[in-house]
Amino acid sequence: MTRRFPHLDDVWPAGLGRRLGAMFYDSFLLLAIWIAITTLHVLVVRKLLGLAPEEVGAGVWQVLSLRLLLVVAAFAFFAFFWRRGGMTLGMQAWRLRVQTLDGGPISLRQTMLRFAVGAFSFVPLGLGHWWVLFDSERRSWADLASGTQVVVLPKAAKR
Repeated sequence: MTRRFPHLDDVWPAGLGRRLGAMFYDSFLLLAIWIAITTLHVLVVRKLLGLAPEEVGAGVWQVLSLRLLLVVAAFAFFAFFWRRGGMTLGMQAWRLRVQTLDGGPISLRQTMLRFAVGAFSFVPLGLGHWWVLFDSERRSWADLASGTQVVVLPKAAKR
C-alpha cells in the first residue's frame, strides 16, 4: 500500500508561471551539480589518465562519458526529490508537488517517464511545457505520459 500525501482536498493544478519559477530555481541547483561533476571529470582525466591540458575534452570517450554523467546526475537529482517528498527545492519554494492522480508519491517508473518526456518537451521550443496552457487540467506532456500531476499546496497556517 502506498502512502498518500495529506491535504489532498486543499490542492489545485499548477499553472505555467509557478512551474517555470520552480524550473528556474532548480536550474541553478542543477548547474552547480553539473559544475562539480565537470570539475571532477576534468581532474580524473588530467590526474588519473595523465592527459595534457590541450588533450582534455578532445576524445570522443571523454565527451560521451561527461555527457552521460551529466544526464545521470540530472535524473538522480529529480528522482531523489520527486520520490522522497514529491518536491525539488525549487518546487518547495513555489509550493508545488508532483504526485500520482490519486494523491500518492510517484513510482520510479513514473519518475523515469517524467524525466525523459520533460527533457524531450524542451525540443519543440518548450511546447511540452507550454501544453499546460491548453490542457483543461493544466497537465504538461510529462504529466500526461507518466500519469502524474503537479499541484499547488496551500499556504501554511500561521499560528
